[in-house]
Amino acid sequence: MKTVMVTGVGAIMGYGLLKSLREADPSIRLLGTDIYDDAVGRAWCDAFEQAPLTASGEYAQWLLDVLARYEVDLLIPGIEQDVHWLSDHRALLRQARCEVALNTPHLIDLSRDKWAMDQALAALGDPSRIPSALEGDFQSLQAAFGLPFLLKPRKGSASKGLVWVRQEQDFSANAPLLGTVLMAQPIIGSAAREYTVAVFADGQGGAGPSIAFQRSLASDGSTAKARVFHDAGLDETVARLCRAFKPLGPTNLQFRQDDDGGWRLLEINPRISSTSSIRRAFGYNEAAMCLAFYLDHRMPSAPTVKSGFAVRYIEDYIVHDRDHF
Repeated sequence: MKTVMVTGVGAIMGYGLLKSLREADPSIRLLGTDIYDDAVGRAWCDAFEQAPLTASGEYAQWLLDVLARYEVDLLIPGIEQDVHWLSDHRALLRQARCEVALNTPHLIDLSRDKWAMDQALAALGDPSRIPSALEGDFQSLQAAFGLPFLLKPRKGSASKGLVWVRQEQDFSANAPLLGTVLMAQPIIGSAAREYTVAVFADGQGGAGPSIAFQRSLASDGSTAKARVFHDAGLDETVARLCRAFKPLGPTNLQFRQDDDGGWRLLEINPRISSTSSIRRAFGYNEAAMCLAFYLDHRMPSAPTVKSGFAVRYIEDYIVHDRDHF
């Protein structure tokens, strides 16, 4: 019996992974971890361990102890902070002798800073690049990008911290952060033309199996509604970016379509994203692909992707016979 550990099971990505793994192989023992003892993911685990904060000094030894005690075969990070920590501690992880679902160090490092990714795209001359700037006053940025334009955090995800600059006072309030914390970009297309693509890449430049959604965002930046989407131009853009960046394993690319029909890259998330559970419903089970790739050491085959539409909503998990898990 194989044991798979998923971190951050109180978050959408974490508990979505647990459900996907259970569907992929009911015989697997699922170990979930989270900093909160009452994380809802406990409902879908065979075992649970409360974790210290990833950034704490005790996390490394705690992780090694848990991996050894449960004889974990595969570790899948369920939150972005864990992806970064695990990538930074690859030498330590070799002591655990378990497989870890991690993308390449290069791509993970690029994804931490949107300016670094912008410069990588600029060096490639890739047409998916959105013009970006780290300096300038209101007048020069308005001339370059039009109004409104964006001030976007260099670090972060899920559209958190975006500033829409519609007038000079919007810019002036944030100007001291331009360069160190924020970068400026034009607004591409509209919210109705935003897309998320998952690929399971081979690390050699091949995109592998993929699925694309046209999506609408919730207030927290996650996908609220999604439609299965097919477009040859988007497929080619994804394939070209995979050839350039050589992602490994589950990788998420987010795009907007510009007014000329071109595909512009918003970001690459070198991990499974929170939309994974929706993808599973349409036949694209990234967790099953992880089992094939990391435990069976083979590239997963392309699944048959169903067409359709998905809406996320809040659901309750109820326990009647006690007041705890």
